Amino acid sequence: MRSIINEKNLNNKKILLRLDLNVPLDKGKIIDTTRIDKILPTLDFLIRQKAKIIILSHVGRPRGKIVKELSLKPICEELQKKLKKKVKLISENIKEIINKKFFNNYNEDIFVLENIRFYSEEEQNDNKFAELISNLGDIYVNDAFSCSHRAHASIYEIPKFLPSFSGLQLNLEVNALNKITSEITRPITCVIGGSKISTKINVIKNLIPKFDNLIIVGGMANNFIEYFGNSVGKSIKEKNCDKIVEEIISLSKKEKCKIIYPEDVVVSKDLSGSPQKKELSEILTDEMILDIGPKTIEKITKIIDNSKTILWNGPAGYFENPNFAYGSIQIAKKIIENNKANKIYSVVGGGDTVSLLNNLNAVNEFNFVSTAGGAFLEYLEGKNLPGITALN
Repeated sequence: MRSIINEKNLNNKKILLRLDLNVPLDKGKIIDTTRIDKILPTLDFLIRQKAKIIILSHVGRPRGKIVKELSLKPICEELQKKLKKKVKLISENIKEIINKKFFNNYNEDIFVLENIRFYSEEEQNDNKFAELISNLGDIYVNDAFSCSHRAHASIYEIPKFLPSFSGLQLNLEVNALNKITSEITRPITCVIGGSKISTKINVIKNLIPKFDNLIIVGGMANNFIEYFGNSVGKSIKEKNCDKIVEEIISLSKKEKCKIIYPEDVVVSKDLSGSPQKKELSEILTDEMILDIGPKTIEKITKIIDNSKTILWNGPAGYFENPNFAYGSIQIAKKIIENNKANKIYSVVGGGDTVSLLNNLNAVNEFNFVSTAGGAFLEYLEGKNLPGITALN
C-alpha cells in the first residue's frame, strides 16, 4: 500500500478522497462527530499540499435513491467549521459532471459530492460508474477503512483507473490491527463481548492461536455460564450454541489460550431495575444478567495488569443504564491506567465500546480506537478486505 503522506507533488492536483462520514444524524443534526474528527489529519495534509479535494462519502442506506434526510449537507457544514475552510456541496448528478474541469467553476478547494449511495451503481460495484467518477480526479485516496470490507465502486473499482493511495487514518487503523495480529508483544489479551457468539466465532477462532487470554463478557458470556451448568434466568443468550462453545474451549486448550468468563454477575428483573450482585448458582428464573460482578472485575483487572497488549471489543454489560456500567468502566479505567504508565498497547473497536468511551470522555486515553465495525471484525477474522486489496 502506498501512503499519500509520502507524496509531495500534490499542488493543484484533484484528489478523489473516499471518507467514511457516516455519522449519526437526528433531524439533520450530527450526534457524534468521532468519524469526522478522525479524518481531519488527512484533510489538513492535503490542504497544506495545496491539493484540490473532492470528497466521496455516504450517510445511511438510501439504497440507490435520493433521500433528503440523508444528504451530506450537515457534514459539509461541520467540516467547514472544523477546517475553517469553505466546503462546497456538489448536488449535481455525478453522471452529468463531464470531467475534472467542472471544479474550476468554483473558488473553493474542498468539494463534497452528494451521498454516493444515492446511486445504485455504488453498491453494485459498477465498473463504468467508477470510471466516470475517476474522470473527476487525478489521484484517488482511500481513508475509509471502516468501508473497506465493502466491494463498492468508490472503494474497489476506482483504484483501477487512477494512481491510488491510502490515507493517514487508514494507515493508523491497519498498523494498529497489525500490532495485535502480526507484530504481537506478549502477553496479549482479548476482552470480547456482544450478544451473539455466532457473529464473532470466526474472529475468536482466528485470535485464539495468537492470544494468551480470551475474556468473554456481555451477552455471549451467558452461553458459557449456561454451558457449565448454571441458570441464566431470562438473560439474553443465543440458542443452540453448545457446539460453538465446545469448539472454542477445545481450540483454546490446544493453543494454550486461557478462556475466562464471569465468575459472578450483577442481575435485575428488568433493564431499568436496581442492581443485585449474585453468584452464578444464585440466579433466579425471572432475573437477567446485566453486568459482571466484583470477583470477575478483580480477575479481569489482574489479567490486564499482566498483559502487554490488549484488544477490547464489546462492553461487559448493559452500560446504557449506569447501574450496569460499572464492570465496563472498571475495564476501561484499568487499561487507561496501564496505558498512562506505558505498560500496555491497547486497541478498542466496536460501536458500543466506542459509545461507552465517548460517555467517559476517554477515547483519547487508548493507543487506538477504531470506529470501523464490520471492517474491524473482518480484519480480525483474517479476511482480505476489498478496499485494502484494491490499494495493493
